[in-house]
Amino acid sequence: MPATRLSLRIIGIILLVITTGYAIWHFTSNEPLKVELVTVDRGVVEATVVNTRAGTIKACRRAKLSPQAGGQIVRLNIHEGDRVKQGQILLELWNIDLQAQYDLAKQQLATAENRQQEACILAENAQREYVRTQQLVEQGFVSAQRADDAHATAKANRAACAATAADVKRAQAQIAVSQANLDRMQLIAPFSGIVAQITGELGEYVTPSPPGIPTLPVVDLIDDSCLYVSAPMDEVDAPKIQVGQTARITLDALPDHVFDGTVRRIAPYVTEIEKQARTVDVEAEFTHPGQAAFLVGYSADIEAIIDQRQAVLRVPTQVIRQDNKVWVVDQNNQLEERTLETGLANWVYTEVLAGLTEGEQVVLSSSEGELAAGQPVTPKSPQP
Repeated sequence: MPATRLSLRIIGIILLVITTGYAIWHFTSNEPLKVELVTVDRGVVEATVVNTRAGTIKACRRAKLSPQAGGQIVRLNIHEGDRVKQGQILLELWNIDLQAQYDLAKQQLATAENRQQEACILAENAQREYVRTQQLVEQGFVSAQRADDAHATAKANRAACAATAADVKRAQAQIAVSQANLDRMQLIAPFSGIVAQITGELGEYVTPSPPGIPTLPVVDLIDDSCLYVSAPMDEVDAPKIQVGQTARITLDALPDHVFDGTVRRIAPYVTEIEKQARTVDVEAEFTHPGQAAFLVGYSADIEAIIDQRQAVLRVPTQVIRQDNKVWVVDQNNQLEERTLETGLANWVYTEVLAGLTEGEQVVLSSSEGELAAGQPVTPKSPQP
């Protein structure tokens, strides 16, 4: 009898454990998982191409200027950050000797012009004298030899007048040479812009760059009225990009702004920085350049819009799993796995051609375990 009671007691304990375990499994397995859901809607889907490395804002015109000749800076009319106009003198080198040569050339020109005036007056007078002598010869008052002498004198004076005219032109040419030498001592702004950097101070000596030996420019001038972005695109994506395509430009310095742009140039060659990283430089200009104060050298990205479709059925790209499968929540709040037929896509949205209808809910994320078909779920608040 005691052995029978002990056996019955052991059997009862085993049954209690099994029953308790089943109850726990039953209630926990049917408890809905919390998942983050998104609703299938309609909107814009774009196919875009983005640069592989950071691009750079550049100026349409930027010149690193140096005087054509070497010399000592005697006049520096600018400071870094100054805005200058086209034709403005930026700096001037010592040129007293050249200025003296220029003044001498002007005096020589004045002398040559006076001599020309004298010679030409004599030539006119000699011509009139020859005409009068010829009339007297015809009337028989003077000999023909007198007329020949007058004619020779008139011709000689005309030749002297022509010679002095050549002297005037030579003096004018000498002035032009002297002026060119003076101009070489000045650095003139080729366009309007802002002075970015000055390498040199008043009294210092500057030297033009000899062939094959680069030296620092004296003035770095930037025309910041026209800016664009240059960025490297992967060679695989380059054939998709066309000049004139719409683009979006983003800047690291202004992360909360997106600027409209247009592709303006595609490099006709591939840049080989690394053997496994070949890129094509693409340039995009700002559609509205006055939207913000940009600095040349800002890092920037170009997102070229290859294709765009309006009001199409779409889902966030991250909900799509391998083989275009998604988890859909049915009317009973249970999971159903579906396979989608997709169209245009980017890293944000994917166009849905078949497999979903507008208004259905799909699982965006879940952190409470593996998902399975038929499993009950409940929505949770989306993560910020």
